[in-house]
Amino acid sequence: MNSMSEQSIWTKNFFSISFVNLFVFISFYALLTTLPLFVMDEWDGTEAQGGLVVTVMLLAAILIRPFSGNILARFGKRKMLLVATILFAVTTIIYLFVNGFVPLLWLRFFHGFSFAIVTTATSAIATDIVPATRRGEGLGYFTMSMNLAIVIGPFLGLTLIQLVSYQMLFVILNIFTIVSVICAFLVKAHDMVDSSYEKGNTFSLHDLFEEKALSISLVGLLIAFSYSSIVSFISVFASSRGLESVSGYFFFVFAVTMLASRPFLGRQFDWRGAKPVIIPCMVLFSIGFIMLSFAYSPVIFLITAGVIGIGYGSLLPFLLALAVEKVDSTRSGYATATFFTMYDSGIALGSFVLGWIITLTGFSNLFYILAVFVILIILMFHLLYKKE
Repeated sequence: MNSMSEQSIWTKNFFSISFVNLFVFISFYALLTTLPLFVMDEWDGTEAQGGLVVTVMLLAAILIRPFSGNILARFGKRKMLLVATILFAVTTIIYLFVNGFVPLLWLRFFHGFSFAIVTTATSAIATDIVPATRRGEGLGYFTMSMNLAIVIGPFLGLTLIQLVSYQMLFVILNIFTIVSVICAFLVKAHDMVDSSYEKGNTFSLHDLFEEKALSISLVGLLIAFSYSSIVSFISVFASSRGLESVSGYFFFVFAVTMLASRPFLGRQFDWRGAKPVIIPCMVLFSIGFIMLSFAYSPVIFLITAGVIGIGYGSLLPFLLALAVEKVDSTRSGYATATFFTMYDSGIALGSFVLGWIITLTGFSNLFYILAVFVILIILMFHLLYKKE
């Protein structure tokens, strides 16, 4: 690789891996928001059954995620990217033919496996492709694909089911996954297999988690736990405040402010280091929760979306960059898998625990609690992260 490509973020490889991530996540989020409605509309299912088709895929992803780093190290990142992306696409095709609730649950479970591996592979390859000196900025751009999908996927899915049948929705999502497979074949990555497997080493916890990434990944879990209140309950919160008419714009404003601020914040991360950027972002995230508790008007509600977009929007790529910065390239898959295992667990745990807290305290008190909670995360991060 020449010196120019080592310094450039915007390579063919970077675009290819980013588009794989984008199209996979668009399909994921479109299904996440429409399948519960599909179960209730087409099969007269209950809300609980609708929720279960979401939970079972996330559960499968969390279960397989710790093993995905090991799988990438044994067989190679590019090879497993291709295999997992093809499996993800094939599984999406089967939605066209599923004809019962239990078969759908099994399909969702297997879909979670390929989703966990492909998203671990894309992130691990992205950390290898991006120049080390521009990792914060590069991973910031890469993870925009996830953030954009959070906006595009639900919007696309919910809009399409108003215009076409669920079957046609599945056909369109199949097109997205086929494009992701094409993009995966365009990715060029060195499949460096961990040499320890050639020596016949026995399986251990070292094959599931990267110890050096655990402390930062724990911070990621706690941030994800807090953010789950936004992902899971912002539409319910908006309805409780009579803000239904603008609730759909929350993630649009969130995405715009995130996209606008991330290039600047990414460069600051690479130039000034982690703490001078991550801690102010966490402070803004905490302030966003306080603002939400006072958000009774559309203007305050959408301004708050912007504050949270700046505050939370860049935390995931920056924490991921810290998780992989101290490991060898053969262990980047493990570090990535460890980080996303903790992150996914934070979202899942938060969706359950915070929903329970809301019923006891209401939204305003919940957001006060989370504002304080994020301040405690800042203190924890300050103590855990020591720049060498």
